[in-house]
Parts: sequence; C-alpha cells; structure tokens
Amino acid sequence: MKKSMIGLAVVTAIPMFSTMQVAAAENAAQTIEKIQVTGSRIKRSDMETASPVTLIGADDIKAMGATSIDSVLQKMTATGGAMTNPGVNNGSGGNASINLRGLGSQRTLVLVNGRRMINSGTGAASTVDLNTIPVSMIKQIEVLKDGASAVYGTDAVAGVVNIILKNDFEGLDLNVNTAMTSKHDATENSIDFTVGTSFDKGNIVFGAQYTNRGQASQSDRDFSSCPLLEGANGLYCGGSSFSEGGHIQSNVTADILNKDGELEKTGVADDSGLSGLGGTLHRYTTAADAYNYSKSSYLYTPMNRLNITGLGTYELTDDTNFFSEFTYTKRWSEQQLAPQPINFAFNYDPSTMGNSLLGQTYDKRQVVNNAFVEDANGDYVTTPINYAAGDPISYRRRMSESGTRNYTQTVDTVRIVVGAEGVINDYSWDLSANFGRNDSVSKTSNLHNVSALKAAVDAGTFNPLNEADWAQANVNPYIYKEQESGGSQLFIVAGSLSGEMFELPAGYAAFAAGVEHRQEKAWQDPDSIAAQGLGNDPRIDPTSGGFDVDEAYVEFAIPLLADAPLAQSVELSAAIRAFDYSTFGSDNTWKLGLTWRATDELMMRAVRSTAFRAPTVDELYSGKAISYDGVTYPGADDQAEVTVGGNTALTPEEADTLTFGIVYEPEWISGFSMTVDYYDIEIENAISTYTSQFVVDQCINPSGTGTTLCENTGAFIRPDGRIVFNNQLRNIGSEKTSGIDLNLAYSFDALGVAWKAGLDTTYLDEYVVDTGAVIDYQGYVTNGSGGFADLKSNFHLTASSDSWDATYEARYIAGMDSFTCRNEPGKCIAPTTPSIVYHDISGSYMINDIVSVSAGVNNLFDKQPPYYSGNYDSNTDPFTYDVLGRRFFAGVNVKL
Repeated sequence: MKKSMIGLAVVTAIPMFSTMQVAAAENAAQTIEKIQVTGSRIKRSDMETASPVTLIGADDIKAMGATSIDSVLQKMTATGGAMTNPGVNNGSGGNASINLRGLGSQRTLVLVNGRRMINSGTGAASTVDLNTIPVSMIKQIEVLKDGASAVYGTDAVAGVVNIILKNDFEGLDLNVNTAMTSKHDATENSIDFTVGTSFDKGNIVFGAQYTNRGQASQSDRDFSSCPLLEGANGLYCGGSSFSEGGHIQSNVTADILNKDGELEKTGVADDSGLSGLGGTLHRYTTAADAYNYSKSSYLYTPMNRLNITGLGTYELTDDTNFFSEFTYTKRWSEQQLAPQPINFAFNYDPSTMGNSLLGQTYDKRQVVNNAFVEDANGDYVTTPINYAAGDPISYRRRMSESGTRNYTQTVDTVRIVVGAEGVINDYSWDLSANFGRNDSVSKTSNLHNVSALKAAVDAGTFNPLNEADWAQANVNPYIYKEQESGGSQLFIVAGSLSGEMFELPAGYAAFAAGVEHRQEKAWQDPDSIAAQGLGNDPRIDPTSGGFDVDEAYVEFAIPLLADAPLAQSVELSAAIRAFDYSTFGSDNTWKLGLTWRATDELMMRAVRSTAFRAPTVDELYSGKAISYDGVTYPGADDQAEVTVGGNTALTPEEADTLTFGIVYEPEWISGFSMTVDYYDIEIENAISTYTSQFVVDQCINPSGTGTTLCENTGAFIRPDGRIVFNNQLRNIGSEKTSGIDLNLAYSFDALGVAWKAGLDTTYLDEYVVDTGAVIDYQGYVTNGSGGFADLKSNFHLTASSDSWDATYEARYIAGMDSFTCRNEPGKCIAPTTPSIVYHDISGSYMINDIVSVSAGVNNLFDKQPPYYSGNYDSNTDPFTYDVLGRRFFAGVNVKL
C-alpha cells in the first residue's frame, strides 16, 4: 500500500488544508506507532476511519494571518448559518462560534486535546467561545464532519472540532503580527511566544498571546453608511422612526371594519405623525426625519484578549505518565449601537404641556357604515383633524443627548486538566479530571429609566413636548448603566481502557471503553432595573441551575477481511454510549461504520449513527422575559406580547446521521486524490419555539380552540387588542439537512518548485426546518440566521521552495434568495444576492534559520458585501459575507 494512501480516508478537507493532510498522515505513519484520530477513541497504526475528518495545521492558520481560529473555521465550506464573528455588532456579546452544516453552534462539539471545553462567553453560555482557544499554541485542528455522540456524548450532532495543542514543543517560537484594512481601520496587533523544554522524564510547554483588535464603523463604508430603504424610485437612505427631536403620533383607536369586511382595531391617525427635529413641529417624513443609526454603529467590533497556556507531562514510572493542561483567557470586548430609542404614552394636557399640538393636525381615515372609504386608486381617504386636549399620544424619541449605547464585556475563562495515562500489559489506560469555569460581566451604558421618566411626565414635572426639557442636564437623572453577570462551570472525571482483544484472520480486533461523570451549572443575574422592568424593555428573570450525568461507552474495531480480491481490508467499527441525566433520565446512542479498501487506489466508507443533544442549563433554566413580536391578524395589534424563556420539562434532541463516500487516489496521476462524501442528518424532538405568526394563525380563531398547540401557548386576544401567548422553549421541532462534500487535491513538482493545489466544494441539497410551518432554507439568506448557499467552494494553490512559499486562495459563495422575499419577490428591489468570490494571497520568506517574515492580502479585489432586501445589519449579512473589504497583514517569526 502506498504511503500517501494513509490519511486519504480522513481527507475531505477544505482545499487550503487538503494537501497538507496527506503529508501529515504520511509523517504520522512514519513516526507514530499508534495514534488516536478524532471520531474514535481506539488507537490505530494509521489515520483511516469510517468518518470524514479534516486536518488544519498551524502553518495554514499562519498563512491566513489569523489570530483567532473562528476566522479559519468559518471559511470551511461545511459551515453555514449564523456564526458569530467580529462583524456581528448587534447582539454578539463579543463571542465567536463555529456552525457546522448550519445546524447551529450548539450542535457542534468543541474539544481541546480530545476533552470537552467549558461553555464560555457571556451569560449562561450554551456554546464554546472560540476566543478562549490560543491560536499560537495550536498544533493542528481536526474537524469531524459526522455525528459522534456514541464516542463523545451530547452536542456532537453536526460534527466535532478538536483543537490539539503543542504539548511536546521544544525551544522558543515568537511571533509579532499586524493587520489593517485599506481604509486604515480594524487594525489588529498580536504578539505571542511559546517556550518548551524536555528533560529526562517529561516536557513543559508555556505560551502566551496578547491580541488587540480595533474597530471599524458602518459610516466608513459606502454600502453601510446609512440604512437603505426601498421605495417606488429605488433605494434611499432611511432609518428609524425613533428619531431625534421626538416623534409624536396620535394614539386614538376605534373598532371598525377593514376593506374586506373584517373587524379591525386600528389607530385612526396616519402612519407619519409629527416630528420635533430642528425644534419645530412638522409632519414626519422618513426621508427628512428618520434617524440614521448606522452612523453610530460598529461595522467591526474591537477586542483585547490575553491567552495563557501551560502543558506538562512527567514520567511517574516506566509505564505511567502524569499530564496536565492549563488555559486561561481574559477578554475585553465592545459593541456600539445608536443612542437608545425610548417610547411611552401619555394624554395631552395643554395646561402643563403647552399648546404646541393644538395647531397641528393628523390624518383621520374616513369611515362610512363601519368601513374605510377608499379612493379610485384604493388608497384610504383621510380628513385632517386637529389635536385636542386629552388626546392619547404615542411618543418616540432617539436619545442622542445621552450618547451611544456602549456594550462592554469582561470575560474570564479557565480550564484545568490533570490526569495520568499508562500501559498495563498490552492495554492503554487513562484517568483524568477536567475543571472549567467561565465568568462574565456585561455592561451597557447610556440607558434610561423610562418608568421614572414616564412618572415625571404624568406628574407634570417633565414636559416631553418642550424641547428644553430634553436638555442633557434634565435627562441625566434618568440615565443608568446596566450591569449583569453570568457564568458556567464544568467538572468531569473520566477513565478509559483500550487495546486489542483477540486476533482474527484479518487482523486484531480492538476496543476502547470508558466511564465519565460530568457536572454542569450556569447562571445569569440581570441588572436590578432590568429585573424590575423599569427600563425601556420588559422585565427579565435571572437564570440559575445545573445537572449531572453519568455515562459509559464501549467502541469496537473489527477487521473482517484482509488481502482478498477487491478487499485489501474491510473493517467494521461500532460504538454505544449509555447515559443517565439528573434532568430527564436514561437513554443510549450508537454508531456503526464500515471502511472497505478495495485496492491501493480506492476505498469506500460509511457511517450510520444516532446522536443526541441534551438541553443546556440556559435552555432549561433561563428566566422568563417578554418579547414583542410582529404579527398580523384582523382586529389585533401588530405586536404580540410573547413570554419566552427556558423550560425544565425539555428532553434531549435526537438525531439520525448517515455519511458514506469514496476515497480515490489513481496510480495514473501521481499526487492526485479525490474524496466524495454524502451526508444526511435528521433531528427530531428539536428544542425550538413556534413561529409567532404560526401561533396566531392557528389559535386566534374558533377552530384553534382545544388543539395541543393552542393549549401549550394559551394564546388569546386581550380587550385592548393585544395578542398574548407563551412561547417558551419546547421539544416541538424537527430539522433535516443533506448534501455532498467533494475534495480534490494534487501535489506535484514543476520548475524547481513544489506545488500543492486543492478544490473543496460542498453542495447543500436541503435544510428543512419544521416548527409548525415547514421551510426549506436551502439557497436562502435570512434576516438573523445567516445564509444557506446551495454551493460553496474553496480553491487553494501553494508554491514553495526551501526558503519561501506563496499561496493563492479563492472562496466562492453561490448567490442566494432573500428569505424575506420568498413569497412576493416582485415586491423587493433585491430579492437575490449575486455569487461572490473572495481572493486571498499570502507568502513567507526565511531570512535565515532563525527569522522569517510573512505577509498577505485578504479580499484582494476589495469585494463589497451584497445588499439584499430584508437584510440583517449593515445592509447585508455579516454572518456570511466579509464586511471589511481589502485587508493587509504581515508578521515576523523568530525560532530558537
């Protein structure tokens, strides 16, 4: 068997790493007698398993100028959906995540050295914040693109990311890196060093990395300088109706019939109202009075991060080693949004508020025989009506006097692993304890106690219609800084045993077995004002809870055939895991895999498994809160009052996964390899919420009475026309995704240079979500859930010699349809996005044996992110597209 065939079973990698994987596999086969590959706990003499695994090396990370691994992993074609990154300003909390198959970050398991990483970030975290992984200490990353709950337990539904650290490093490795965009913003500076030494009985490695990332503003890019709205004449700069100077609307309502003869409870004032911008009341118009919130919002969020890592091994006896791991991360991150929008209602009292409204009018729709009157064009006929004393008023205002809303997070994450491993006869064993803790403090400045402000208005001590009352000195008593704290804690005790059981005609049967006890807890304490609902938002309850679980697993590798016609080797793999959770009880999950190497050129593989995801502490115990969701129903307000939060009755998500494919390395093309893998993942009992409009459509009518959905939500219409229901998390949904991964890799020598080329492509066949309404997101870009392109492809070409290397990369994202426009695309100006190709170049040069330099340009041609109707933020989708544009990076490396 050719050496290069070793490892092809694990090559379905992104092209920028694909050719590296073959070389890494060859080296592993030459220097390591038995190794453990992500996806299996059985140590093997090669890297072949039934599941597709991608290897990403430290050199590949360096070639991209990356100082955090999210920027590496999120470029994989197997990723999709919402992946939090520095380009997500609104709601990111400074976190970074990986989302394999677009199934959600909570369904991708993240390991460090094969063991669980503490859930981290802000609040009661449900996923791992990738900022906690020190890039400078990474030896390689193994990405398993298959379900692996039978091997690793909960969360390994879409796949596993295993970050392997430099635990055997010797010498000194020092790096100084810098980066900036062609707009001279979003600067990023990083310095790191790694030192390691070996002695007779062990090895110690210590590393530290400090990263400073600057910001970019939406106002500094043409595509995001103002919120784009769509009108009859095309796109125009719009903004928020919560505008400077105040936005006044009549709040008079009446019960009347709409044009279809159905009861409609609606405001009789027009949709525009009055604006106080400029100090003089006038009719509100979007073009002149809407607030441009982009000018105050970040396009790219700043962060400072310190990573400290220590790894050590010590030989206790000839057959027993002690090992330890320590990682600590401190993160300071920021986001910035426009000044807070506030709103409240009051009754107009000219005696205390002045007569400024008495000379103003609003448009009242004409009603005849309980129906609106329409003109020949179908527009409502209105009559100007004077504001009068006692009129109910809805008041909105952008609090620019107080300044921008500034969000800051200080997050501390520590992880400590200690254990021992050894050999007894022919069996390997290990015992370990894994402790992790994440603590966060989040602050938001320049918020307003709207309840106190409204009380002052009602008492007549604050006049909202008098612009002088909104002077900064008068507003200061109502400003507060919100502060909340949260965290997570993890403790695991685990033990395992592995080795060969007996010899069969085709080879030795092997096994791995183990037991684990895990405890998790999490908490989140909201600010006191938020907890009482005294700000501009509804009240928030605290989160607190935990659980423990006992698990046992066993895995087998059974050789079935060897050296037979069209069957050089055939191996069956099997695993089963039993678990008992304190929250929901006991169950099990299993896996079956088959590898069939027909010839030196061709191998086939397949895996069938079940997977599960236990509900997290946040999903179980998060406090109740109120969300106001947009809905449409005759006779009802256009915003429903929805109770959201955790649910202690949740049970695990259950998944069936299937992957099968081929690995082909033809002898007639030396250095060429190809892998093709099909994947299919079906999730039942998914933890989700109903779509609010679906609840309204099903329950706010006589036929909905008595259905399970309506009983669960308790949906009803209050006398004031507000729809009210409960939409806490439930096991109500299902998700299904399938597709094909294709990888081509080619290594050759020409012109005295070594060349490596690769092409990696993922085709998404379907991504169907059922939470009452069945929706296939394949080919759509959404508002808040990212994009699900049906085709993504990465191309990679590297040329290298003894002292230099150069790399060109191209990343393709197919065009997508706007999910918002799916029903009526003709009403949207941009119902689709074009296909996008990003081009990157990089290179390095060794000045001598000690010093080398590197540099590169990402997004070489400054490709701007596309606008689409119904976008998420910055007039585009920052989860999917590059918002920075052309970015230069450079670095110096010193090795001793």
